[in-house]
Amino acid sequence: MKNNEKTREIKLDYLARVEGEGSFYVKIKDHEVIESKLKIFEPPRFFEGFLQGRSYSEVPDITARICGICPVAYQMSSVHAMEKICGYKAVGFIDKLRRLLYCGEWIESHALHTFMLHVPDFLGYPDAIAMAKDHKDWVEKALYLKKAGNDIVNILGGREIHPINVKVGGFYRYPYPAEFKEVKERLQKAQEIAHSAAQWMATLEFPGFEFDYEFIALHNEGEYPMNHGHIVSNKGLSLEAETYEDHFSEEQQPYSTTLHTWLDGERTVFTGPLARFNINFEQLSETAKSLAREIGLYPVCKNPFKSLLVRMIEIFYACEEAVRIMDQYVFPGEIDDHVKPKAGVGRAATEAPRGILFHRYEINERGIIQNARIVAPTSHNQRIIEDDLRRLVIQFEDLNDELLTERCEQAVRNYDPCISCSTHFLKVNIERE
Repeated sequence: MKNNEKTREIKLDYLARVEGEGSFYVKIKDHEVIESKLKIFEPPRFFEGFLQGRSYSEVPDITARICGICPVAYQMSSVHAMEKICGYKAVGFIDKLRRLLYCGEWIESHALHTFMLHVPDFLGYPDAIAMAKDHKDWVEKALYLKKAGNDIVNILGGREIHPINVKVGGFYRYPYPAEFKEVKERLQKAQEIAHSAAQWMATLEFPGFEFDYEFIALHNEGEYPMNHGHIVSNKGLSLEAETYEDHFSEEQQPYSTTLHTWLDGERTVFTGPLARFNINFEQLSETAKSLAREIGLYPVCKNPFKSLLVRMIEIFYACEEAVRIMDQYVFPGEIDDHVKPKAGVGRAATEAPRGILFHRYEINERGIIQNARIVAPTSHNQRIIEDDLRRLVIQFEDLNDELLTERCEQAVRNYDPCISCSTHFLKVNIERE
């Protein structure tokens, strides 16, 4: 800070407790984009560094603090990687409870994004607060959905935000079936809300914007992917998490602090709900597939703006799946969930609400972490977001700068990156010649 008789200057290079800021610069000449840069500023967070020197057993508690919206995803990828090193495989009921926990996170995260961050764009409101004046009923239903998801996370995770009940091997405390009674009743109502919301959102006007993307998602023949599956794409990719680093690399761009991910050194990929839906449509329940067809949503859908509808399908499915798991759950008698450390390297990928989340850890024989690597969904999508913005400004070049900026913000939220938790984060600088 500088201060004198006439001026006062305050400079903050790193502002804590924000999800990030972004700007998009584009230069258009003769109806072509000759320069474009999606600049994201996120302060260093150092989580991979924090993990070095810590015990393998601390990983789920530390990684849960990476994101306040999707902590479960970080916990699940971390415990799966650790268990691979230690040669441990979770028994059936632990695996099902983990899937249930993931259902809770999908519900609450998708409910927040669809209703509070993305729908206002389609209806022409600056934010959800303004939207609530005319659509109070839908905002209240959104909050009901989010609470239903949070209730699951609270029961299994010990609390709604940054859950503390997950451990390598299972859970510190296992719930009694009676604890699910009230939330199961709420989930049945939540599924009805998701059904009607999907029908309503299908009536919104979606920009005519499509591209032949390379979608990547986990795929598991036995179930819609959350915790398990190998990484596949609609362009022929098929690999296990163990070989992820042989194909995916991250690159720092000089104009942005976020990392851009490449597939095989040159291909951009698209991960998240739209990718999951296109690759795993047949793994959805029959009722979820029926709802998708009812609202005119079929694979392969190439319009990223319709990811809004896919998120509603996934909420509907997650409510149904959560109730199914609760109905089958019986409190375990003897529980063998102790995991002894071994030296080695473990890799795992799970499906965060926003897409594939990859973790890799190396630990020594005492279980002390030697190094860690975490690749978030936003890193996978960073390049395709930039490419979409470049294509979009040409397609909608006739819009004035204000409307084009709004359309760009709307397009970014198709991907629900962590940087969009602030409803209007994007500054667009358009230079026309």
